[in-house]
Amino acid sequence: MASDNIFSGLKVVDLASFIAGPSAAVILSDFGADVIKVEPPSGDLWRIGHKIPPQPQAEDAYPWHLANRNKRGITLDLKSPSAQQVLQELVTWADVLIVNTPHPARKRLKLEYDDVVLWNPRLIYADVTGFGEKGPDADLPGFDITSYWARSGLLSMTRDAGAPPTWPVAGSGDNATAVGLYSAIVTALYRRERTGKGSYVTTSLLAEGVWSASVSIQGALAGAKFYGLHDRKNPANAALNVYRAADDTWFVLLVTPDKLAVLAKAIGRPDLLTDARFSDPAKLTANMPQLTAILDETFCAQPMAHWYGVLNGVHVTFGAVRGPQEVINDPQLRANDIVVPLEGAGGKLTSTISSPIQVHGVAKVPARRAPGLGEHNEEILRELGFDAKDIDGLRASGAVPKAKERAA
Repeated sequence: MASDNIFSGLKVVDLASFIAGPSAAVILSDFGADVIKVEPPSGDLWRIGHKIPPQPQAEDAYPWHLANRNKRGITLDLKSPSAQQVLQELVTWADVLIVNTPHPARKRLKLEYDDVVLWNPRLIYADVTGFGEKGPDADLPGFDITSYWARSGLLSMTRDAGAPPTWPVAGSGDNATAVGLYSAIVTALYRRERTGKGSYVTTSLLAEGVWSASVSIQGALAGAKFYGLHDRKNPANAALNVYRAADDTWFVLLVTPDKLAVLAKAIGRPDLLTDARFSDPAKLTANMPQLTAILDETFCAQPMAHWYGVLNGVHVTFGAVRGPQEVINDPQLRANDIVVPLEGAGGKLTSTISSPIQVHGVAKVPARRAPGLGEHNEEILRELGFDAKDIDGLRASGAVPKAKERAA
């Protein structure tokens, strides 16, 4: 593997909070970008994400390190008049500025694109919002659970018939949105290479949620007839359903039409192919519950290890449903560098999840811990051109508080 990194020399200022914006910066950092994380004096609230139910509880600040590894950290009180000079130097230094401050507050802080582009016309200004920049709800606050999941339609469809909407996995929409924001940044960087011009790029949790649900949303746009919520015992298609093995392992089965015959033979039920209830397309839909019951009885007779061999042997698509504690032991994760070592975080936090993009022939930067609050204040300020007297003045004004002892 080559030691060169694609974004070596790229300078990124991460002014965003929580997950989506910071995680886009993490992807850039994985490929060598120099990322400065800017936080308010009190710190990004995601520093204590590991203590907020229903997130899994832990002593180690695992969400913080996941979303902010490989970064240097500085605290900056943007409400302080003295902060503007630091912000100007940061923007002048940067190739990319990532923001997710709500636009009303952004206007007050003079952090809008029109404010900062005057300092750096080549800047890539990357903006992530909850609901988009326009429309009646443009200024509403949004988390991935509200904007990506609920508003997009995803949450209405990811449940079984008769069940209320559930609480989705925290951060799942944020991390999908992070990849979208990263893509927008890289697109703008490519444009800058060709034209020399900076760009204002944006995405939203809502847009990314609708994109994720786009097969169904496009169906709605086309006036398609929907089957309704999934009912495992009475599915729209028994070949696309969830079943349980004898050891109580649930698995998703997805059988394409060309595999129906080979599957029936492999599970020891070739009679299903000639059973009039199922072989006649006109009767199949009405008899879907009966077919599901037969498959339930068949799959419940053997453990998952048996069905793994059977289904894999005939190249039928399936997936055992795993919990997080099982997922981390999946050999595919380390074989494909999905989970990688994490340096310096301490405690039990010795590994982390890499960003989902690999470039053959290019090694990612080894993952190292996220910064402590204000850990690199003086280093960054000196790099930006502030001398000792300037730094003392910024501390006295409260614009850049003195760094605290390193801790998440």
